Amino acid sequence: MQAYKKHLAAMQAHGAAVLAISPQTPDNSLTMAEKNELPFEVLSDVGNRVARQFGLVFALVDELRPLYDQIGAKLSDFNGDSSYELPIPATYVIGQDGVIRLAYVDADYTHRLEPVDIIDSLAAL
Repeated sequence: MQAYKKHLAAMQAHGAAVLAISPQTPDNSLTMAEKNELPFEVLSDVGNRVARQFGLVFALVDELRPLYDQIGAKLSDFNGDSSYELPIPATYVIGQDGVIRLAYVDADYTHRLEPVDIIDSLAAL
């Protein structure tokens, strides 16, 4: 998110509207956006309805659930349900016509699409 924040002006120069979608409740999504000083909107996808439409939802295995709770990442509090489901991180560039022009999905949340790749995709629209 911080890398996208740094390159936001370049993305917007190509006419992009940048937003993030979080499985967290609206209050927690707002808190995350404020804490990270994100200059773009963070939408709340409670129940992972949007993520599910993109085939991006997985459930944490039972063995990991207590570990998440122990480190203070109690998903039931953050996400407002007890499903222990999370979205796989994904980035999309969607054209004005609604067609996905670039898709990047990686189950490893530490791997993200580079901002330059987004900017290149936007420039090609």
